[in-house]
Amino acid sequence: MRNFLSDKIVNIKPSGIRKFFDLVSEMDDVISLGVGEPDFETPWHIRDEGIYAFEKGRTFYTSNSGLKSLREEICKYINRKQGVKYDPLKEVLVTVGGSEAIDIGMRAVLNTGDEVIIPQPSYVSYEPCVVLAGGVPVIIDLKAEDEFRLTAKALKSAITDKTKILVLPFPNNPTGAIMEENDLKEISKVVIENDILVMSDEIYSELTYKGKHRSIVEFDGMKERTILINGFSKAYAMTGWRLGYALAPEEIIKQMTKIHQYAIMCAPTISQYAAVEALKNGDADVRTMKESYNQRRRFLMSAFKEMGIKCFEPYGAFYVFPCIKEFGMTSEEFATRLLQEERVAAVPGTAFGNSGEGFLRISYAYSIDNLKIAMERINRFVTRLRG
Repeated sequence: MRNFLSDKIVNIKPSGIRKFFDLVSEMDDVISLGVGEPDFETPWHIRDEGIYAFEKGRTFYTSNSGLKSLREEICKYINRKQGVKYDPLKEVLVTVGGSEAIDIGMRAVLNTGDEVIIPQPSYVSYEPCVVLAGGVPVIIDLKAEDEFRLTAKALKSAITDKTKILVLPFPNNPTGAIMEENDLKEISKVVIENDILVMSDEIYSELTYKGKHRSIVEFDGMKERTILINGFSKAYAMTGWRLGYALAPEEIIKQMTKIHQYAIMCAPTISQYAAVEALKNGDADVRTMKESYNQRRRFLMSAFKEMGIKCFEPYGAFYVFPCIKEFGMTSEEFATRLLQEERVAAVPGTAFGNSGEGFLRISYAYSIDNLKIAMERINRFVTRLRG
């Protein structure tokens, strides 16, 4: 029989996160600090709205774009948070998580050979989504000395006449880095001068611990050249509800919706009703969870300082990205030995790009009690490595 598999798919590497955590499932007494999932339950009033929708028999398809009431609440939310107005009928698409929005956003705008600039370390899906859409990934290696921010200088050096999209992954997974007002102003200038599109993944926008989250759509000339992606998984602890959204110019949303209607039809209906409640009445829940994450963030920074391990201070998401270069091992070797010898699971930095070599991603979306035990084990491990 001939080979029926697609060369393109075969040549895409599996996720470095999933590959590593297949090992975890086979071990006992492991404290896992690897998965980027809130340890909170979805707030009860949001779950209750989902239950109510189910009881009322709201199990039908919605429009391809999503419930009108949800799209209206999304627009109110973005206007409240970022001061930018969107048309709920023309500029919003409700998706199956932010991941679908990334995928169909790429497919809607890329032609074969178009280049997409991806700052790394960053979320594992960007690069494969570009390849699947026929684009060419162009990687910018973010640096610890820049606090893993994207600089205008680095962006300029990566742009060619084939550049079509800049992925802007902030607040960042895995580093926890953020972009502030001056950073975004400089990036905006370069984007406009070179007439490129931005895909701004802001799924961690609510989890910013230094001032107010700033979106690139707030800056002059940027709303009309940005696909803004967000969702409900991180801020509202709704990972399993599988709900995200994209906001973009009407002509882009039309094409994204076309792909969405053929591949998906619509996002889960009950999840959409619950999301309306989240946006209307969930601000207090977000604040409570954010305060808890911030407490854990400060604890980890203090613990690594006491261990003498370098770790720049992250001000977003729920990850720290400590440097383990002093131990003379690759990130994968360090993470594997830490798992085998001390039963602590973390993700090698290289799962998020080659520039993650020498770093480890540790999630603090776990209880403070588990974090304390994990830090004791890590301290024991690095003390032994130092002799």
